[in-house]
Amino acid sequence: MGSSMSTTTAGRAGAREWGGLAVLSLPTVLLGLDVTVLYLALPSLAEDLRPSGTEELWIMDAYGFLIAGFLITMGTLGDRIGRRRLLLLGAAAFGVVSVLAAYSTSAEMLIAARAALGIAGATLMPSTLALISNMFSDERQRSLAIGVWATSFALGMALGPVVGGAMLDHFWWGSAFLLAVPVAVVLLVAAPLLIPEYRAPHSGRFDLLSVVLSLVAILPVIYAVKQFAKDGLGLATVAATVVGVVFAVVFVKRQGKLASPLLDMRLFTNRTFSAALSVLLIGLVGVGGSMLLITQQLQLVEGLPPVEAGLWMGPPAMLMFLAAIGAPLVSRRVPPGIVVAATLTLSMVGYVLLTQVDAGDGVALMVIGFGLVYLGLGAIAALGTDLVVGAAPPEKAGSASAMSETVQELGLALGVAILGSLATAVYRNRIDGEIPAGTPSDVAEPAGDSLAGAASSAQRMPEGWFETAKEAATSGLNTAMLVAAVCTLVLALLSAVVLRHVGVIGGQEPDAEESVPAERAGSQV
Repeated sequence: MGSSMSTTTAGRAGAREWGGLAVLSLPTVLLGLDVTVLYLALPSLAEDLRPSGTEELWIMDAYGFLIAGFLITMGTLGDRIGRRRLLLLGAAAFGVVSVLAAYSTSAEMLIAARAALGIAGATLMPSTLALISNMFSDERQRSLAIGVWATSFALGMALGPVVGGAMLDHFWWGSAFLLAVPVAVVLLVAAPLLIPEYRAPHSGRFDLLSVVLSLVAILPVIYAVKQFAKDGLGLATVAATVVGVVFAVVFVKRQGKLASPLLDMRLFTNRTFSAALSVLLIGLVGVGGSMLLITQQLQLVEGLPPVEAGLWMGPPAMLMFLAAIGAPLVSRRVPPGIVVAATLTLSMVGYVLLTQVDAGDGVALMVIGFGLVYLGLGAIAALGTDLVVGAAPPEKAGSASAMSETVQELGLALGVAILGSLATAVYRNRIDGEIPAGTPSDVAEPAGDSLAGAASSAQRMPEGWFETAKEAATSGLNTAMLVAAVCTLVLALLSAVVLRHVGVIGGQEPDAEESVPAERAGSQV
């Protein structure tokens, strides 16, 4: 027997499983919170550690880079050594490294700690999701449990500015990292009591070369996306993309030759698996870009402090929560493809509302519009993730969970790069010619580059000029949201088509041709 799973593999989950879900949601909230809390801590952190501009970027980016790079590796490792074991190891590491980050004495030490947090974080997401698929064998219960799990990350992101702001009002910047310690302690104590272990039988040898190839394929692509967002298309961006694509091809070819691959490429032959991954990837592009632009708009254009801006993001987060819980329930009677298409259509309406936001008078419209965007996100995060995990055999749940998380990370990064760059281009075009002649270059260059630069230069510019910069930035937001609206409408139509073969949750079993070939799948324990 490859598993010591104590819960039944058939029938409905009971109180222990639902209690285990609450425990598994804790690290997910933590990871979401860790995304946004650093934005608040950065100013005081920079004053204390004095990082260079490059070091400051790496403090921000190292965490996301390493999470994205190691998700596939950690998802498969959990399948092999035990998903609960990997979760506990990752939680312990996350807690310890968070203490090191909190008490960092140099920028280099904090960058190293953030990178280690990324590797530890990569163990948590696929482990929690894969364990949910084991604990909830009933399709309807599993889809609802994944809906709860999906909202946990957004809840953490919404709480980040509020909780982080409150802590930074009373403590030093390192206290933001110490939030992870009590979560890690609760997880280490409660998980062995409430969460069953699962290890895939006959998992074979762990191929270290595949791990290296996956990292050399994913990391350059993530770097290229982030570099494009910062500096546009350049030699470094193109070179990193080429390197990533070349090694991705080598990685895929190697997986096809291995008896025990790091990532079973046959998963992609399942229509539901591939279609749901595509919806998640494209859907998260709009969300990533709008999240960046709306938070900037609230703070730089509307002039709200970070904590207040975070509070205004609460209502959209609540709508996401309702959609993530409600969509699986509705999908018991309505096919998931229709539910996804309908909620994405509402997201499209939200993007259209955001095209009408005015500078200095748009908080309410932004909250309503972004709330509708988050409504669609809740549905695709819950149903898309459930379809991806449900399409894989139990032995591959870790790999499937990792792929789901990887495409969502990539989608968010692409959204920031594409829509953020579009908004910046519109800003620069609108502001060109508005900067008074004779303005010193150290003032004119940042003012013409971005709204953040304009804000830092405002005191050295003529009175009323910053209002012009705000209007230019708002035009950038409006244009990016128009593009997002069109793309989301197309995605809604495609979702109805590519997911039309998926029946209602808890209905008939999929056809045999939809299953992953048994010789690679292993067996349910």
